[in-house]
Amino acid sequence: MENEFDVGARLKALRQAAGLSQRQLADRAGVPHGQISMIETGRSSPSVASLRRILGGLGISMSAFFEPDQGPRGAVFFRASELTDLTGHLGDGVAIAQVGDALAHGLQILSETYAPGADTGEAMLDHEASEGGIVIEGEIEVTVGEHVAVLGPGDAYLFDSRSPHRFRNIGKVPARIISACTPPYL
Repeated sequence: MENEFDVGARLKALRQAAGLSQRQLADRAGVPHGQISMIETGRSSPSVASLRRILGGLGISMSAFFEPDQGPRGAVFFRASELTDLTGHLGDGVAIAQVGDALAHGLQILSETYAPGADTGEAMLDHEASEGGIVIEGEIEVTVGEHVAVLGPGDAYLFDSRSPHRFRNIGKVPARIISACTPPYL
């Protein structure tokens, strides 16, 4: 693949720039000590939830991790090729692309694609925000707290993101969602 994003090298550079050892970052992020080493050496690909937790230990967003040099702040329109890839090549079947500079607007708009079997992870996500979305294609199982539903095209969700939540494609075709989160999470 051309220009494949090196998650491990980027994480190592940011950790070193922050003056942290692998163990210190793991402690800050609340992840197992060996996980940082495994990611930095390319022996492991983190889930979206794990990477978000690790980046929280560095105090940076996933958007800043994958696109440190944002485009012009005054941009209004964005071509598909200009969306910010927030997942890089994590290999977990989840692809997330962001419209523009979410932090500048206090609103994160995402195009999310979940391959069959893709999952945000058994460790439920939770963060200070509200989020909602509409399923465009396929089906996605959404768990919010104790509520679970399988949503199809045209179905939607809206919830307080402090409730533990998870997205899982239990179908046989990719699922696409257009979602929004405020304040930005990734």
